[in-house]
Amino acid sequence: MPLGYLRRRVPKLSWQWFLYIHLAIPVIIALRLMAGLPFRVAPLMVAAAVAGQVLGARLRVPRE
Repeated sequence: MPLGYLRRRVPKLSWQWFLYIHLAIPVIIALRLMAGLPFRVAPLMVAAAVAGQVLGARLRVPRE
């Protein structure tokens, strides 16, 4: 969700936008390897990352 929140604040298709989209991939791989999960759970983790991007982009944080 944090990456989706950051992504919504930058222009679409800018280098920051691509960074925020693709930064989750190494995190997914590292978490899967550290947890010792089999490869078959990778699609579920990718789906969770996409859902986090979408939800993070829709997140509304109240201003003080």
